[in-house]
Amino acid sequence: MLLKILSIILLCSGFTYAQERLIIIGGGKRPADVLTKFVELSGKDQGEILIITWASGEQEASFQSIKKDISALSPIKVVHAPVSPLAVESKEVLLSQLKTAKGVFFTGGDQVRIMKVLEDESLFKAMHERYHKQIVFAGTSAGTAIMSEKMITGEGKLDVIDGSQVETKKGLGLLPNVIVDQHFVKRQRENRLMGLILQNPTLLGIGIDENTAVYVQDNKLAEVLGESQVLIFDTQQKKNEMKMYFLKKGDKFDLVKKSKLKI
Repeated sequence: MLLKILSIILLCSGFTYAQERLIIIGGGKRPADVLTKFVELSGKDQGEILIITWASGEQEASFQSIKKDISALSPIKVVHAPVSPLAVESKEVLLSQLKTAKGVFFTGGDQVRIMKVLEDESLFKAMHERYHKQIVFAGTSAGTAIMSEKMITGEGKLDVIDGSQVETKKGLGLLPNVIVDQHFVKRQRENRLMGLILQNPTLLGIGIDENTAVYVQDNKLAEVLGESQVLIFDTQQKKNEMKMYFLKKGDKFDLVKKSKLKI
């Protein structure tokens, strides 16, 4: 009875729980259903999307490419974050943009370039603060790789299942307790992800193929969007076993309970 009363009080006061929302694309094309979901979560035509292109060697071209894709779906405002490297003035512009954006998107390229910029602790902290305040974050390819706390850099051996042969560095880490890999089926990257999960058995491995995305709510519920597949690896060290879950569009997975949900 007390809980019911408290719920009514919170509802009447306008209190809402924070909801973390993340869309991670495995590279390749940006499917319309994925971008439509991102635009919807970013406030539709009343919102504002901030595009961060630090991973790219051609940052302006990278911005124009995704702006074209989004503009074909919605009149939502799309703005370009200052290109890297950042000066004092451009850093302040970025912090201001983060305060007004309803959606933040990291484009592809080299994930190490993104994290080089985010070595600035104030920027790193600002990203996390916005994520925890209902601002939807998204990324593709390199922009997906950074979402793990332990980020795959792309360096290492792919012909062995040995996590010690795969280079990782600190990622942005918006999605805890996982290691994310991208271009997964297309580039046959299962060896490196399985090796890392065997080496880090408390973490889940999420391999996202090209033209495919995972939409994660509250760092718990994952849903597959797009055209191809997602593979999830779960190692149970005491049993010396690894479970593999194969997910397609529409499938859902509980990242906390480590179980595929029945539709």
